[in-house]
Amino acid sequence: MKETVSLSGHLTESAMGKRLDQAIAERFSEYSRSRLKEWLLDGCIKVNGQVVTKAREKVLGNELVEIDAEIEIQVRHEAEDIALDIVYEDEDILVINKPAGLVVHPGAGNKQGTLLNALLHHCPDLENVPRAGIVHRLDKDTTGLMVVAKNLPAQTSLVAQLQDKTVTREYEAVVNGTLAAGGLVDAPIARHPSKRTLMAVVEGGKDAVTHYRVAERFRAHTRLRLRLETGRTHQIRVHMSSLKYPLVGDWGYGGVVRPPKGASETLIEGLRAFRRQALHATILELEHPRTSEWMQFQADIPEDMQTLNALLREDANEHGVDSY
Repeated sequence: MKETVSLSGHLTESAMGKRLDQAIAERFSEYSRSRLKEWLLDGCIKVNGQVVTKAREKVLGNELVEIDAEIEIQVRHEAEDIALDIVYEDEDILVINKPAGLVVHPGAGNKQGTLLNALLHHCPDLENVPRAGIVHRLDKDTTGLMVVAKNLPAQTSLVAQLQDKTVTREYEAVVNGTLAAGGLVDAPIARHPSKRTLMAVVEGGKDAVTHYRVAERFRAHTRLRLRLETGRTHQIRVHMSSLKYPLVGDWGYGGVVRPPKGASETLIEGLRAFRRQALHATILELEHPRTSEWMQFQADIPEDMQTLNALLREDANEHGVDSY
């Protein structure tokens, strides 16, 4: 199934002397350069009524450019009536607060019941946008804010912002161990050499940078605020594990139960009962794709993490430790 795209417009005078592909990319900036170049090479673009396929051809400025192309609808998944916690929505973007346990995208063993299926039900037109507008992901058991593009121009803008590292994504986490201060982890990430469902710090992997600061210090745990520069799979989980401070509940990366000495049964049971990584995407900031307005969103810490923090705080107070 395909969607027809018909565009037309004159190049600006400032385009004079530029390559055709560059001039077209500036004139129709709501579409990615790679998509426009593909249309050009496929003969879908006319300049002053003539089909042109040479990307390097120079332009004079003011030429009339017409584009008649098709976009393959890539998403062919079933729409499902799954409740969404919508933080914000307009005609271009959708911001949601994802709960724990919700897989973002269908895959092996998760063909239904995902965020993508829910999005297709909430907004059927998303079938016309690759990956139903999903431009970044959260792990299944990570909670918090995600932005979804509701049309192709919005998707192009959001992807560019993520690539340019202008989107702010701040997380709340609880880790095993007590950190004295914040810092930065700049370590490449790739697939784990032997555990294929996990990632690891691997020389030659993809660049990954995580900033972290101490928000609250307990007897044997630390509450952190973290900010991503990059968005690699399991990035925060891998980076904190590499520092020997794995996230509470993150069994795959070493976050086993580690109660402080003399901990109460209530705290021990609370730590044992926390069966997901203690990670929440709490702040999201971005430029609106259409209006260029700088937008800020915040999602409260979920109840299970609030309970965990309260137990750790109570334990610290009982043992005369100032948790802040």
